[in-house]
Amino acid sequence: MKALVYTANKEMTYREEPAPVSEPDDALVAIESVGICGSDMHAYLGHDSRRVPPLILGHEAVGTVVEGSEPGRKVVLNPLITCGECNECLDGRQNLCAQRDLIGMYRAGAFAERIAIPERNLIPVPEDMNSAQAALTEPGATALHAVLLGERTLHRPISECRALVVGAGSVGLLTALILKDKGVENLKIAETNELRLNTVRQHTSLEAFDPISKPPRESDFDIILDAVGGESTRTMAVNSVKPGGVIVHIGLMDNKGGMDIRRLTLQEITFIGCYTYSPVDMRVTLDKLYSGALGGLSWLEQRPLAEGAAAFRDLLEGKCAAPKVVLQT
Repeated sequence: MKALVYTANKEMTYREEPAPVSEPDDALVAIESVGICGSDMHAYLGHDSRRVPPLILGHEAVGTVVEGSEPGRKVVLNPLITCGECNECLDGRQNLCAQRDLIGMYRAGAFAERIAIPERNLIPVPEDMNSAQAALTEPGATALHAVLLGERTLHRPISECRALVVGAGSVGLLTALILKDKGVENLKIAETNELRLNTVRQHTSLEAFDPISKPPRESDFDIILDAVGGESTRTMAVNSVKPGGVIVHIGLMDNKGGMDIRRLTLQEITFIGCYTYSPVDMRVTLDKLYSGALGGLSWLEQRPLAEGAAAFRDLLEGKCAAPKVVLQT
């Protein structure tokens, strides 16, 4: 089969790869659409020691079951593979399973014509749903999970709160769209890439701004969701959140500073780490995407899988205006 393979730092190669071998209880899925995630970019840059080349990356995928109990069924892949038996799994917090794995990390991912994955990780997709839009389910579930974590901690309903989302990649943009769907009217999204800023302004009704040229005011927001996760964005979040407010940290750009522990403590600011999602988050997100609750989704860009290497280069160089690039097999 053909696959886009991470072969070395800053090197993606479209080439022939062995067909996947199914394990018991696996399904074989023919991939139709797969998104490029920020974590794929981290691997591409050599910033993720868990992803060792040569490796097929990709985990935001939609395809059709070729072998399994429902051949011909269109599905979204839940890329998070867990034991299903530990207390966290049984409590609905599969994302905290100590044995969790992810396709495109230690095992082959979805930048390929086919993939083998446990059948329990397949979520049915409406047959008339656009596959590229369905591929937004995984980043959308990450966004929904982040919003739910923050919502549980706020002292007032989230619809009454002043919210800031940092980063207008797909997770950040979907986070803002989910907040809007929940009735948040006092909402801004910060993005430094002018191309993405223009895309957000053209394709959504969100208020977007460049935090470098126009820094947010101190103590201005009840909740801040950081979809970048860099030292500078953490600093901005800690400075901009109100006393008693909430910061949800989603992105993993770096592991440096940016934490004013004194302010967090004296102002009773809650800082929440956020990792992936639950299976229910995935299902709810797919329903929201399909129903149109998150808008028209015209901001995504589609490219052939064979041109994936160029897409990675464009993303690295900041030349891509789209918050999400979805590759088509």
